[in-house]
Amino acid sequence: MKRLVFLLLLLLTGQAHAETFFASVDRTRLSEGETVVLTLESTDPTRFGRPDLTPLEEDFEVLGSRQVNRLSSIGDTPRASTRWILTLQPRRNGEVTIPAIRLEDAETLPITLNVEAAVSAGNGEQLAPVFIDANLDQESVYVQAQAVLTLRIYHSVSMYDDSSLTPLRIADARVEQLGEPRTYEKSIGGVLHGVIELQYAIYPQRSGQLVIPGQTFSATLVDRSRNNDFLPFGPRTGKVSRVKSPDIPLQVKPQPADYPADVPWLPARALGLAETWNPQPETSQVGDSLTRRLILKVDGLSSAQLPPLPATQVDGLRRYPDQPQMNDQKSETGIIGTREEREALVPNRAGSFDLPPLEVVWWNTQTDTLERTTLSARTLQVAENPQLQNEEQPNTPMVTTQVVEGPDLWPWQLACALLSLTTLLGFGLWWHARRQPAIQRAAQSGPSPRTLLDDIKRACQAGDAQATRHALDAWARQQPETLADMAARHVPLSDALDGLNGALYSEVGQQWQGEELWKVIRNLPAAQEPSSAPQDSSALPPLYPR
Repeated sequence: MKRLVFLLLLLLTGQAHAETFFASVDRTRLSEGETVVLTLESTDPTRFGRPDLTPLEEDFEVLGSRQVNRLSSIGDTPRASTRWILTLQPRRNGEVTIPAIRLEDAETLPITLNVEAAVSAGNGEQLAPVFIDANLDQESVYVQAQAVLTLRIYHSVSMYDDSSLTPLRIADARVEQLGEPRTYEKSIGGVLHGVIELQYAIYPQRSGQLVIPGQTFSATLVDRSRNNDFLPFGPRTGKVSRVKSPDIPLQVKPQPADYPADVPWLPARALGLAETWNPQPETSQVGDSLTRRLILKVDGLSSAQLPPLPATQVDGLRRYPDQPQMNDQKSETGIIGTREEREALVPNRAGSFDLPPLEVVWWNTQTDTLERTTLSARTLQVAENPQLQNEEQPNTPMVTTQVVEGPDLWPWQLACALLSLTTLLGFGLWWHARRQPAIQRAAQSGPSPRTLLDDIKRACQAGDAQATRHALDAWARQQPETLADMAARHVPLSDALDGLNGALYSEVGQQWQGEELWKVIRNLPAAQEPSSAPQDSSALPPLYPR
């Protein structure tokens, strides 16, 4: 019941503001001799110094600590944070509380750990260098309910990074891994062991006895024998170790006989149901859009197992639903599934609207009883919207028109329509012919002038006289005047062409530098067109245009 109340409080109050200094642990349940990782994080860059760890000395032994500074960005805003990561080992069993830690004027919230007493091995029992411990959080569950499998791999020797674990597959169950594997250390019989912990949520799909198969872990152990002491920096040989966890039986109970047959089967540890409105419906008017947000949060089921909530069907309210939002929160105790549904309700008239109560039936696996979680009925009072009311139209006197029959007018109307159509068609054809040129221009083909200038530049810079001549001829064919005319009106071009011709037709041959010719081509002034020359409108175009 405490967990159910906590879920309801989370739903009704919403997400709290992020603290600037907070604490978190990698797990809250551990055995005697195991270690837990405490992370203290500060997101306020104005705080300096270190947290006061004195309150930890009473119940914990600090085995290691390190500080990590991070700089990230949220959008365009930079965010700096500092983390202190501590490895703690509880000094006693039972409920042990990590006290509040202070950093200047900020303080974290206490965290309660559940430290279980370790099961001692038999007298004289020798533990293997690598072994597996697997256990379930309960021996029997209802069909489609959640069972948590915890798998711990212990190793007292070093291992290479080639370790592997066979995947957990169960034919008649759905399996989901709860987060990433966790690593920590535990002292067993005075020997410090490294621990790799994995957790799985298992959902049986049929009743009866379900056998959870064992998983095989394989790794190469580091061989620290005497023969390898002479090569401290060389490769070390090792032997492959394979260990397998035992098969675990799980009794799956069928759906209880007294559970209603017309509702979905929901076996869970806790269930919360809440609603929010935006804006608040107490001040609504006709035509306003009211967003109703329904949140179903279940401890022990994934979001895929949660059924749709009943739709709001009320006469006078138009409903526009959104796609449901699904979310799974994974922790060491299992999965908490959340289903969020939103719908826009628009009243089309003023008055009172009665929303029926919303009920979710589920089976409490903690108390083994049938539960009903209900949202109370709600009445919406919708007022008139002055902006949507139609203004009264003024009374206007009725005018009576006397119709006098005359001769038929449709022949004249048809004739006028045909005449107007032909006039518009003729005007359109004339306008189209007026916009066409008297002589159709030939479409320009070949490379663009810019491309030809680039060819001239490359040939001149390379000192290739033959390629420069071909590029000049191709460029001149697209100019309004010939190359000879350009050389006649621009003396530097004439001199540069003489040098090019000398390099092309000299019998002895000479080294030609084309930089001067390219400068002249690049700075060649445009031809001046006479402005006073009369235009001959009757002149025909040239037979062979350039």
